[in-house]
Amino acid sequence: MEILQTIYNELVAFFSIGQVITMFKTGDYSVLNTLDGVLGVISPLIPLLLVIELTRALLFKKFKRSHYRIQFFIYVFNNVVGRFISIGVVGFIVGVLQPYALFNSSFTWYWLIYGYIVWELAHFVYHFLGHKVRLFWCLHSTHHAPEAMNLSVTYAHFFLEGPYADLIRTSICILLGVNPPLLFFIMFIDGFWGAFIHAGENLIKDGRLGFLQKLVLTPSHHRVHHARNPLYMDTNFCNLLNIWDKVFKTFQPEHHAIPPEYGITRTMNAQNFWDVYFGEFAALAKDMYKAPGITNKLLYLVMPPGWSHTGNHKTASVVRAEYLQQQPLQ
Repeated sequence: MEILQTIYNELVAFFSIGQVITMFKTGDYSVLNTLDGVLGVISPLIPLLLVIELTRALLFKKFKRSHYRIQFFIYVFNNVVGRFISIGVVGFIVGVLQPYALFNSSFTWYWLIYGYIVWELAHFVYHFLGHKVRLFWCLHSTHHAPEAMNLSVTYAHFFLEGPYADLIRTSICILLGVNPPLLFFIMFIDGFWGAFIHAGENLIKDGRLGFLQKLVLTPSHHRVHHARNPLYMDTNFCNLLNIWDKVFKTFQPEHHAIPPEYGITRTMNAQNFWDVYFGEFAALAKDMYKAPGITNKLLYLVMPPGWSHTGNHKTASVVRAEYLQQQPLQ
């Protein structure tokens, strides 16, 4: 019975339906009058979409266990690690930095627009650094390792990437005046959309979403971000509003003639949990060990992936620039 109860608890946690179950059991629907109550009811949508995606893949005989297996192991591993490590980065940063905010905003529609633009800037900074700083790439690469796109990729993260992301994003938002209640609301929207844009072709065949392609970042844009094609490398860092990708010239639409090839450029075994989860750390350690002098060793920590002390750089910027020089897009 204890095993069944554990399985039940894990399913409730995965689908985020604890609050919904409590509401039905008690018959008290007044919780829907609160923001927390509404968010608690909406939260199960992404896990539900994942089930629909899996079901469609099975029905249309496109299901491949390898497309979901490692993501499942990562989810379980992170859950186990999470029971022993709890880092309240957001709360800590809010408490420390709020007194130093440039000004105080409020929970109104116009401050929501301002707050979301600031949040997207903060997300861009965190995400850009995750691709351009080797140590941070070690944290982020687990998310890029899957070689197929589907909603299970949402759960494929190194366990320390969340705290690292929250440290950067929360710090920028609080210092630029986004007040905590507004920030938490934005985080919820961002979390839902950030999960949804990982929808694969088994759920949404054409990820462009019609006219929305011109207004927001769509699953098509994010499929480009996860691709290792030279044209697509290190592009589309935003999450919902792609304003900062356009400002910093990292915006890249999907081309019909160039289907995304998912995964990372390092030779790896995408079906090996240890390689997916710790492989980049091992590669970094090997490069640092071989590098001559303390300066070169330290540079491997902060320079982009693909940088080499020999000068034979294979960074994403170099690879993409060479590709565009050989095959300029019209």
